[in-house]
Amino acid sequence: MLDWNDPIASFVDTDAVTKTNEATKPKNTAELVTDLPNSSKLLSESLAPVRAEDKRIINGEGDINQLAPFKYPWAWNYFLNANKNHWTPLDVNMTKDIQDYNHRLTTEEKHVYENVLAYLTTSDILAMRNIGLAVMEKMTAPELQIYQARQVFEEAMHTWTYQHCIETIGLDQSEIYNRYRVVPEIYQKIKMANDKLSSVMKPDMDLKNPDELDNFVHSYLFFAGVFEGCWFYNGFSPIFSLQRRGLMTGTAEQLQYIMRDEVMHSGFGMRVVKEIVKEENLTLDEQRLRDMWDESEAAEITYANYLLKEPILGYNAEDHIEHFRFIANRRARQMNIFEPFPGAENRLAWLDEQANMRKEKNFFETRVTEYQTGAALNWD
Repeated sequence: MLDWNDPIASFVDTDAVTKTNEATKPKNTAELVTDLPNSSKLLSESLAPVRAEDKRIINGEGDINQLAPFKYPWAWNYFLNANKNHWTPLDVNMTKDIQDYNHRLTTEEKHVYENVLAYLTTSDILAMRNIGLAVMEKMTAPELQIYQARQVFEEAMHTWTYQHCIETIGLDQSEIYNRYRVVPEIYQKIKMANDKLSSVMKPDMDLKNPDELDNFVHSYLFFAGVFEGCWFYNGFSPIFSLQRRGLMTGTAEQLQYIMRDEVMHSGFGMRVVKEIVKEENLTLDEQRLRDMWDESEAAEITYANYLLKEPILGYNAEDHIEHFRFIANRRARQMNIFEPFPGAENRLAWLDEQANMRKEKNFFETRVTEYQTGAALNWD
C-alpha cells in the first residue's frame, strides 16, 4: 500500500537500507567534514555575494541559482500577477456548449468552431516548446526563468483546455488534432512557427555570436509579438463572436482565461526582447521585421479565408484580417518599432469588452480565491 508520507517506501527494502545507513553513518559532523575530499579547501573557499547590477538577461556569468537581489523586478511582478489567473478546464460548465453544438450551430459555425480548436491545439504546444526548450535555458537571470516556468505550465493548461472542449463536445479527436497536417491553410501558420523554433533549438547555440544572437532575438520577437500577440489574440475572436450571441459560452469563458495568459506572455516576451536589445547594444533589422509582418499577414489571410469561407452572423474573413492588422500595429507600438499596417481599423470594437472578464468568479463556491483580483489588472 502506498504511503503518502513516504511514497517510495513501498518500493524500497527498508531493512537493507537501515543496515547500510548504520554501517556508513558518521559518528559526528566533524567526521563527515574530514571525510570529504579536499575538505579544507571547501571550508576555506568563499564566494562573492551576488550583485543585482551584475545580472544579465542572456550571456550573464552570475549565479543563476540565486533569485534576489532583483535586477528585473518587473519579471517577478509578471509571475505574481500570473498566479492571480488560475483555473482548470474542469472548473467551467460546458453543458450548454454540448446543446449548442448539436442543436443550435449552423454548418458554417461548426466549421469555424472545429478549425479554431484544430489550430489552437497544436499552437499552444509549439508555444510551450519554444519557451521551455528554446528560450528558458538561455536566460541567465532566475526571475525571468521563474515566470517562464509558469508560462510553460500555462501553455500546458491551455492545451488541456482545448482537449477538454474537444472531448466534451464529442468531436473526433484524431481528426481534429490532425487537421493542421492535412489542411494547408492551418499548416502554413504552424510551419512558419516551427521553422522559427527549429532555428533556435540548437543545443550549441552561442548567443555571444552576433549572427546567432540576432536570430534568437528575432525568433523570440516573432513568438511574442506575432504568434502569441496577434495570431492567438485574433484566433479567439471567432469564438467570442459566438459568445456574443449566447452560443458556446463555456468554451468562450475558457478562452477568456487563456487570453489573459497570452496577453501577458506576449507583453513579457516583448519586454525581454527590448531589454536584450538594450543590454547587447543591438539594432533590430527593419527588413527582417517587414518580412515577418508580411509573411504573418499572408498566413493569416489564407487561414481566415479558409476558416470563414462562408461568413457567420456578425463575423467574416475581412473583419478577421483587418483585426490582425490592427493588433499588429498595437504590438509594434509596444515594441517601439514601426507600425506594419498604417491606418488599420478596429473592426471589432466590441472585442476588448467581450474578451475581458470583469466579474467575480468563485468556481462553484469551492474556492476562496475570487477572480476579481485578476480582472483588476491591465491585461493589454
